[in-house]
Amino acid sequence: MQNKNSYKKKLLIFEIIGFIFNALVATGLHFLFEASGKELFTALFASVNESVWEHVKIFSVPYVVWAFVEIFCIKIPFRRFVCSKVFGLYSIVILIPAFFYTYTGIVGKNIAIVDIISGFLITLLAYYISFNLITKSPFIERYYTLCLIIFAVYCICTSFFTFAPPKINLFRDPITGRFGIPQ
Repeated sequence: MQNKNSYKKKLLIFEIIGFIFNALVATGLHFLFEASGKELFTALFASVNESVWEHVKIFSVPYVVWAFVEIFCIKIPFRRFVCSKVFGLYSIVILIPAFFYTYTGIVGKNIAIVDIISGFLITLLAYYISFNLITKSPFIERYYTLCLIIFAVYCICTSFFTFAPPKINLFRDPITGRFGIPQ
């Protein structure tokens, strides 16, 4: 491994750039499905409606893409990296809905600017979590097999739930009341 300080500094720079990349790509993914003429291929990674699940998807997909960039650009022990990134990923998957349903339960409605800012802040938190786990957690690799399974579940759910969402509020478009890809 590289000198620990240069390794941490390089990783920190990549995490900051990753967050910026994530924010820009998530913004684009919010509009891509409509802009593409509703091409089904774009539904795999772009938002197809305004449901909470689709917002989780547009923040989590760029996070995963950037992780692949990082693994090829920084010499990070692979198992350590995978585990740290999966923990960061699941912070997005869990915290976006948790925050949304908590604050809308208290306020009684959603507020678009709060939704947008919270998505960005939770994504920033995901990068912070993964950075700290990579650089400070001495035993994170112990969870490697579990993290691979959890990541596989994420990939399956991200693809499947866009095309065949369960009929629960997480997947309901609050504007149309419909689920999944608009007809």
